[in-house]
Amino acid sequence: MAPRRHVIPFTELRRRDVGKVGGKNASLGELTAHLGALGVPAIVGTGRATETLHNGQAVTASCAEGERGHVYDGLLPYEETETDLSALAPTATRVMLNLADPSAALRWWRLPADGVGLARLEFIVAHQVKAHPMALLHPERLDPHDRHLIDRLTEGYLDRGEYFVERLVHGIARIAASRWPDPVVVRTSDFKTNEYARLLGGRRFEPDEANSMIGWRGASRYYSEGYREGFALECRALRRVRDEMRLTNVVVMIPFCRTPAEADRVLEVMDGQGLQRGRNGLLVYVMAEIPANIILAQDFAERFDGFSIGSNDLTQLTLGVDRDSEALAELFDESDPAVTRSITRLVTRAHAANRPVGLCGQRPSDDPRFTGFLVEAGVDSISVARDSFASVKQHVARAEDRKGAHDDTREG
Repeated sequence: MAPRRHVIPFTELRRRDVGKVGGKNASLGELTAHLGALGVPAIVGTGRATETLHNGQAVTASCAEGERGHVYDGLLPYEETETDLSALAPTATRVMLNLADPSAALRWWRLPADGVGLARLEFIVAHQVKAHPMALLHPERLDPHDRHLIDRLTEGYLDRGEYFVERLVHGIARIAASRWPDPVVVRTSDFKTNEYARLLGGRRFEPDEANSMIGWRGASRYYSEGYREGFALECRALRRVRDEMRLTNVVVMIPFCRTPAEADRVLEVMDGQGLQRGRNGLLVYVMAEIPANIILAQDFAERFDGFSIGSNDLTQLTLGVDRDSEALAELFDESDPAVTRSITRLVTRAHAANRPVGLCGQRPSDDPRFTGFLVEAGVDSISVARDSFASVKQHVARAEDRKGAHDDTREG
């Protein structure tokens, strides 16, 4: 059988930024990179691929041999297994999708997922909007070159903010409609400052940070003078999708919220933009990706309707390991006891407050044992890339069977 063009994404080693993206390979990259969610075939973390491989060379990429991927010279034969989606066993643990590209939503609507556990706004902003929201609102602060590009990009719009809102609305609505009436959890923007700066006009509005991973990101931006107007545009788009288009299955999720006081400030800003928690059935979740979210879970549960574990940041901040560091690659492990105990503790505390807990991350796709741990811990939902959905669904079903048998034995 001839290999398909859309080779399943995989990673070999782990680390850092990108050598080549847009398709094919990255000599440096990280296991936690989100290229797979964009539907882009990608090989990251190979170390020396751009030196060893050459244009036009035929290779076989394999991600079926454990946690590390392998690249073989030539086109090797392989076996293909087809899964009858109608035969997938139902599970009590919801298995949901991670989506970024709205166009992918309508290609994968037949997957019997329980909704979308993570829809990222960043892809829509980067690929459909292309400009920094503050640059759209304040073109007078741009240099002549960027102002000219903004004018061309928003030609025909008297309100440049509406240009931003319309594109977000189109993307969010497409994802939400593809899964209606199942929940679609939309995370508000979580670019880091260096990523925002790469948007058109962005450098004028972003500071230089030594470590943007723990810098001005997530919730801290939404109430600050430097981005509050940009967040208002995000809120405007979300409100239009829910209230005017009546896609009320959209759940809003706030990333990187460091303290309960910060949560209060964000919710106050949302209220002012017509996104009031509880109105028209609006649920607001928080990403659980900072140790403070677990330590103060009860306080966060009073302010939010649910938690979604971001295993990459939680692992990084729990272990003190820069996930972009090649030297520390072997220490970055979501199954480390410090991380798994934090997850178990969060589930216990959240459930005591009648709040659901989900997890969105790559590890369940790669490691059935980690999936089993999540089921045993009582996580309510697991959100994965669409190409991993069937296998993760099967792993969850088997883990639930084992858990049920174990519980029956204990009761007996």
